[in-house]
Amino acid sequence: MDMVWIAIGVAALLITVLAMGTWVFAALVIAAMGSLWWLGDFDLDRIGLIFSRILYRAGNSWELSAIPLFILMGELIFRSNVSERLFKGLTPLTRPLPGGVLHTNVFGCALFAAVSGSSAATTATIGKITTRELATRGYDRNLSIGSLAGAGSLGLLIPPSIVMIVYGVQAEVSISKLFMAGVVPGLLIALLYSGFIVLRSMMKPQLAPRQTGNEVGTWQAITLLTPVVVLITIVIGSIYSGIATPSEAAAVGVAATLGLLALERQLTFPMLLDALKGTLISATMVCSLLVTAMLLSTAMGYLHLPRELAAWIAAQQFSPMALLMALAVFYIVLGLFLDGISITVMSLPITLPIVILAGFDPLWFGVFLVIMVELGQITPPVGFNLFVLQGMTGESIGRVAWASAPFFLLMCLAAALISVWPSLALWLPTLLAS
Repeated sequence: MDMVWIAIGVAALLITVLAMGTWVFAALVIAAMGSLWWLGDFDLDRIGLIFSRILYRAGNSWELSAIPLFILMGELIFRSNVSERLFKGLTPLTRPLPGGVLHTNVFGCALFAAVSGSSAATTATIGKITTRELATRGYDRNLSIGSLAGAGSLGLLIPPSIVMIVYGVQAEVSISKLFMAGVVPGLLIALLYSGFIVLRSMMKPQLAPRQTGNEVGTWQAITLLTPVVVLITIVIGSIYSGIATPSEAAAVGVAATLGLLALERQLTFPMLLDALKGTLISATMVCSLLVTAMLLSTAMGYLHLPRELAAWIAAQQFSPMALLMALAVFYIVLGLFLDGISITVMSLPITLPIVILAGFDPLWFGVFLVIMVELGQITPPVGFNLFVLQGMTGESIGRVAWASAPFFLLMCLAAALISVWPSLALWLPTLLAS
């Protein structure tokens, strides 16, 4: 029971520091130092020695180099005309389906997610063209906004995913296998979204009026989609084939993106400078969170908290499904207030030992965790996709959140499906490993 009170003390310290408006990375450092000093009776010299070793080891992690490279790739593509190409290329392919061009939100986000690693970047890139076009064509506003908010979160699940890299580094799980594990669940969520659009459009045809237009032909549409498909093939293909590690594939992807933009005469010095500035800001934020989370994780280890808490929970004899439901509620509540990276780095030192002790595969849990983080992207008050769409559409956060609610439920359904059938996540890594 002492460990339970220690856990409560650590959580209270972290929540108090965050409630004071402290930056998350600083709050993690304060919580780690305070826990060792207050609860572990460590002196400051010993704490400093421990932390210096962790900082050096974390800062020299080769796996972390993939994060700024994938962010740079997404920043470059965001500043190009890729979103316009995707819309023009997908329009003739989606128009025959019930729901018509609404499906460009889902398919466009799924494609862009495979060359980005960010949910917000995916939502912004696809939304900057589809929100205007769908409004002009008379499609239902709620369905347009909601499908984009939900599909934009696929940027966290369909590889390459920055959250998966963070999880892989913390959990010491193969990032390549994590990428493979995210493919089928990501496609499953995309199919659920498209299926919902089809059903809603069949029930109320006025939500997605049938239109005829002078869109490009099928072959021209394929030509417009080719650059994105080529980038996906280069990045993901090099990882799955074993030719490159995720970090090496990220470097190759950046080089391919620069080459493509140069060939199309879109690459300019101001554009490159803006992309580098955006990358510096985002990568510094992510890496600082990850490194400081390692400090907190180390502090928890010195306090024996994860092991003792895992043993305490095991003694309660929760069923595996009851444990998963409790974790799901826990992560959904965290998603109301924190971003995905922060949720992952702060919770994993506690939750990972528990789920491993319960018999869950850490590779599978990585996919489950990412879906939980995705849910937080479309829940107020701190849903980043909601903020992106509010800025793009001018609608209130309340309306954007309401429009996103059906897609939130569909994502919950996907989490339930992979919980009942874990092979949905583990099948592809097992297949490619054999």
